[in-house]
Amino acid sequence: MGGVVGVLTLGVVIWAGFAGTDTPTANIGPTLVYITMWLGFVPLSIVIGDVFRLVNPWRAIGRGFGFVTGRLEMPEPLPYPDRLGNWPAAAGLLAFAWLELVATDGDLPSNVALATCIYTAVQFVGMSLFGVRAWCDRAEAFGVYFNLLSRISPWVRDGRRIGLRPPLAGLAALPVRSGTVALLAVIIGSTSFDGFSGGATWQDWTRSLLDTFDGLGLSARYDLELAYAVGLVGAVLAVAAFFFLGAALTRYAAKDDRSVGEIARLFVHGLVPIGAAYIAAHYVSLLLLQGQSLGYLASDPLGDGSDLLGTATWTIDYGWISPELFWYSQVAFVVLGHVAALAVAHDRALVLYRDAGRATRSQAGMLAVMVGFTILALWLLSEAAKG
Repeated sequence: MGGVVGVLTLGVVIWAGFAGTDTPTANIGPTLVYITMWLGFVPLSIVIGDVFRLVNPWRAIGRGFGFVTGRLEMPEPLPYPDRLGNWPAAAGLLAFAWLELVATDGDLPSNVALATCIYTAVQFVGMSLFGVRAWCDRAEAFGVYFNLLSRISPWVRDGRRIGLRPPLAGLAALPVRSGTVALLAVIIGSTSFDGFSGGATWQDWTRSLLDTFDGLGLSARYDLELAYAVGLVGAVLAVAAFFFLGAALTRYAAKDDRSVGEIARLFVHGLVPIGAAYIAAHYVSLLLLQGQSLGYLASDPLGDGSDLLGTATWTIDYGWISPELFWYSQVAFVVLGHVAALAVAHDRALVLYRDAGRATRSQAGMLAVMVGFTILALWLLSEAAKG
């Protein structure tokens, strides 16, 4: 049933995008993608568990297609290459961030619908080559993303059984693959850039970048997109470099013979609560305020003046939560997320090094990383407030 809902929602995004108005705020397509899916499933995943898996439209279509063709003589799917790992998921999330943060018309309903069609086609190719389960568990960007966040949840599903576990315990069983560190770097880096790009510092940097790009002969639009692309990629690379620095410090402090890359993979679990904290802190206001627009968009999905549910005249109440409460909640998310990250990193150190003294010494590098990410998150919030 959940898969049916997901497929119908996917269809609405495409239908509304191509058939409705191209005004983003009057068409239900962009809101379904950027608010309902991208933001709405974050608290659901963290609190309840991997809810997105139940409604994942690409998984549902793949399984349905497999059921229909199950009795035909179809070739077996190829083994999923280990070296591919989570790299397709990381690339998918980076492409989504580019559409949202870099493309000047990335919120136009027709472009959202077109991007949805392209993404769907890529998923069909991947599932047909490597099988639905292998592709969706490792490469489908949104399924992998929400599964990461769901490992924070105290709820766990084992087949048809649902049980409780300590919060964060699911991270211990996180399968770390090739590209998992890159995936977390994209999540944290893109969220950081979204917050940074709304501040005065980035506006000053943008002017400098535009001056640099003057000699390229591009139009003003593409100059601006190039500047934002540099900022997005730079943010992702900066997050990755900072985490690898922490891994190098951990290697030195613990006198570990393993490579820096291997240590980074062994401690990447701690980045998941940080990613969740960044997302919650930067997008809580957008979810709680712009999420209200679903009330009138559901009644007029195409923006053509319809009133199917009688709610087309509803409006967004911007005053139901005070700015002060937003600020305190954002700071609370940052602090709780980084405390959780420290706990996960310390648990990983005890598992890896056994000796309590060596495990404690090894945490100097990761402690520096966590403190650095905390300072960065608070600074980004202040930048956004000034912007």
